[in-house]
Amino acid sequence: MANPVVPSSGVLTPLGLDAVRLDPGFWGDRRTLDQDVIIGHCLEWMDKLGWIGNFRSEPRRGREFADSEVYKLLEAMAWTGDRRFDELAATVVAAQEPDGYLNTRWSGDRYRDFEWGHELYCAGHLIQAGVARWRTAGEHPLTDAVRLAADQVCRRFMEGHEVCGHPEIEMALVELYRLTGAERYLEMARRFVERRGRPALADIELGRAYFQDDVPVRRAAAFGGHAVRAMYLACGAVDVAVETRDAELLAAIEAQWEHTVARRTHLTGGMGSRHTGESFGEDFELPPDRAYAETCAGIGSVMLAHRLLLATGRSRYADQAERTLYNLVAASPALDGRSFFYANPLHVRTPGRVAEDVSPRAESASRAPWFQVSCCPTNLARTFASLPAYVATATPGGIQIHHPTACEISHDGLTVRVETLYPWSGSVAVRVLEAPADPRHVSLRLPPWAAGAPHPGDTVSRGPEDLTPVRRGSALVFGERVWAPGEVVAAELPMEARWVRPDPRVDAVRGCVAVERGPLVYCAESPRDEVRLAEVVVDLSRPPAERTGDELRSGAAGDAPAHDGPPHDGVVRVEVRASRRPEGDNGRPYAEAGDTPREEELTLRLVPYHRWGNHGPATMRVWLPAG
Repeated sequence: MANPVVPSSGVLTPLGLDAVRLDPGFWGDRRTLDQDVIIGHCLEWMDKLGWIGNFRSEPRRGREFADSEVYKLLEAMAWTGDRRFDELAATVVAAQEPDGYLNTRWSGDRYRDFEWGHELYCAGHLIQAGVARWRTAGEHPLTDAVRLAADQVCRRFMEGHEVCGHPEIEMALVELYRLTGAERYLEMARRFVERRGRPALADIELGRAYFQDDVPVRRAAAFGGHAVRAMYLACGAVDVAVETRDAELLAAIEAQWEHTVARRTHLTGGMGSRHTGESFGEDFELPPDRAYAETCAGIGSVMLAHRLLLATGRSRYADQAERTLYNLVAASPALDGRSFFYANPLHVRTPGRVAEDVSPRAESASRAPWFQVSCCPTNLARTFASLPAYVATATPGGIQIHHPTACEISHDGLTVRVETLYPWSGSVAVRVLEAPADPRHVSLRLPPWAAGAPHPGDTVSRGPEDLTPVRRGSALVFGERVWAPGEVVAAELPMEARWVRPDPRVDAVRGCVAVERGPLVYCAESPRDEVRLAEVVVDLSRPPAERTGDELRSGAAGDAPAHDGPPHDGVVRVEVRASRRPEGDNGRPYAEAGDTPREEELTLRLVPYHRWGNHGPATMRVWLPAG
């Protein structure tokens, strides 16, 4: 199965790239952009900076984990069938040592720095690249190298107490076990998970919590420390729990996920509130302007939610994956695929500067073509490449569509085409192309914002007159029935723009509101700070108004580019009534409580958060003060 995650058991069975084909649309266009631009962009920068040359024994360049970026790019190439895969893979394989060890930074000085060396982290990404190649096109010299590398890790670490300061290898080893059936890989992954928090690593200024080494995985109450490390460790723990039938471990990760999503996650799905340590904050510590919300943490969050969805069948995990995909993962790359956000704040006070070279700063207010620590572009490349694997799942009785997007899905004799302009439109049609002779059901996840509608009676069905969808929990189920080619069923999800309020315990945005429409979070963007967003107060007495169609193609800043869909597809903007309260002139940023500020009414145009920053330096804010 061409899928990055193939558990041996679970409530739902994943459908991979061999079963789901993305068509032009929101996610299909991004996967095409990945194939046409992003993968090549990453390859060009890593060749230019000498990171690929490291494998040719050229003078070592890049950070200690630079090898992992090459491996993530190989994984992306494997999922997309990129013709450049063989040449790059051959370069990597040629650098492997006879016993299987492969690392261009630490060769000759192995395993000296478990806290910061990233050796096992890099090995994990190497394994995942090999798994991707094996599952898409069969065995290859890279898959042979991957098994040698994994065996070297098992020989060296099966006994003892060491772990890597950056989790990653745990989920990679489990996936290699799933592919080969070699029990040693699963056992090695299990031991890495169980050793953490005993402790296994040295204490540092940031504390062992940075490494998730302050408490055993089973005993943690929430995710903490470095956000990417936390997500990757949780992914590995879920994989181990599923394969070893460890219900206690799975329940522990579920509880930590619930706590974190409820109290430590930004509206966009971003995780990580502190720049120091790129880490989670305390409960409800969610400052919009200091949100770190690293792109890689968002990708890790999607990977974890997908694993939990497969294991439990709970649509809540798909809900959160959708929020993060549309509002954080999609925000990182520029529309042309040649620059990226590393951090994703929800409030930018000062317009950034356009970067044209390697950026040393992860928290820049503008996208950059590359970074000194450039984990995010290659992570995006492999994520977009494997996107079809997240769309749908199967059970013995049918298929479940978790992420409505234009695509074709085939499983067990049933082939359907999903026709939709989601997230701009709430219309989702499912057209049957091929059908078996026995009954099947097709279900569509209902997001939480659609919980009150559509009711079955409001759902349009075209074709079989006797077909009435049944709401089961958070899904609309069409069937179970014997389908016929040509039948079409459709649902209409409510897409009106809506106000969203924060939990009052999130004191950084108390008294503010945000706007959502469908799965999208919106923001106010002011190029060159033309509208001083710090002075704006929105009027809640009027609902947000939507603007689309010709209004968006008349030359206004931020028009829909080709990569947001076909010509008839329009990006939907939202307008809200607001007032501007200019700064006072009393020489200090305070005034008496009874003072009445001057107000100037204005119309504030909001854009989808994932699109901000594509038209030059700008200020931006998601949470808007309410009058």
